Amino acid sequence: MADTISARSGRLGQLLRRPEAGIFLGLIAVYIIFAVLGGEKFIGPSGWSSWLNVAAEVGIIALPVSLLMIAGYLDISVGAVVPASSLAVALISNHFGMPIVVGIAGGLAVGLLVGFVNGLLVTRTSVPSLIITIGTMFGTMGLALGLTVWIKGSTGVFLVADPVTKLIFGEALGGMFRVGIFWWLAIAAAFYYLLHVSPWGNGVFAMGGDRESARNAGIPTDRLTIQLYMLSGLASAFVGVLQIIANSNAQVAAGSTFIFNSIMCVAIGGVALTGGAGSVLGVVLGTIIFSVVTQGVFYSGLDTNLVSIVIGAMFLLAVLTNDSFRNFIQIFFSKSK
Repeated sequence: MADTISARSGRLGQLLRRPEAGIFLGLIAVYIIFAVLGGEKFIGPSGWSSWLNVAAEVGIIALPVSLLMIAGYLDISVGAVVPASSLAVALISNHFGMPIVVGIAGGLAVGLLVGFVNGLLVTRTSVPSLIITIGTMFGTMGLALGLTVWIKGSTGVFLVADPVTKLIFGEALGGMFRVGIFWWLAIAAAFYYLLHVSPWGNGVFAMGGDRESARNAGIPTDRLTIQLYMLSGLASAFVGVLQIIANSNAQVAAGSTFIFNSIMCVAIGGVALTGGAGSVLGVVLGTIIFSVVTQGVFYSGLDTNLVSIVIGAMFLLAVLTNDSFRNFIQIFFSKSK
């Protein structure tokens, strides 16, 4: 009997030592708080759809950003790729009259190109990834603005998609839940396989631990870095596609909030800012926490200015307590044996 209890305690301790355990407990606490403050509207379909729709868009971008951060890099250009891809779809399919599938392919190509340039510059120079992606962000933003004004004479472009395209990329089921939610879950499953199941993910963790040692061990670090940045660009572009199909409108200035929101979700999700540690499940949970807070403040009737304060506090708390929580659980269960 004692051995059985000890074995169960050991399994429970192993489970709770994972960063996701603390994040999940935090999610429960946050949801309960806003469920009490927001009442029936927040816990009803409209409340769930509001934070799930937010989580889907920022979550799709946060997933590849988390892989980059695990590998020891940053990508700030995501904030420019989102509107640039939306504008590309609208210009190709609206202004030039090409089929919508060509417009979508063009929008995704924008993300792949920016990601390739980011990866190439990071691997071919000694400039930090933060500086490089800030540069490509402004470069992409400037090109998108210049080309849009030159072609359309304005900073915005409209596009009304056909019913089939709308159903696949922009439909709101029941008038509330956007299809992007299902895309987010499917992409999260794919990233889980890449990072935690396939050998490819071992290279990502190895790069974050020690890039030189990973290279000496035979991991193609340069190629892997370029792949990571192209994944980030592709995911950002895909969000741009979802936005133009759902909203029928693309603006050059849209997308800047995704830069820090995605990093917030990744940090809240337990990814080490120094690289080498993190999980897809943690990022998904961190994204949900972020979305519940941002929408919960609205439903609770609190001052919307509190959103930034709460999110900032959560970011600092997540960074400070990720390791502390694991150490506490480890000490607790070692004493209970």
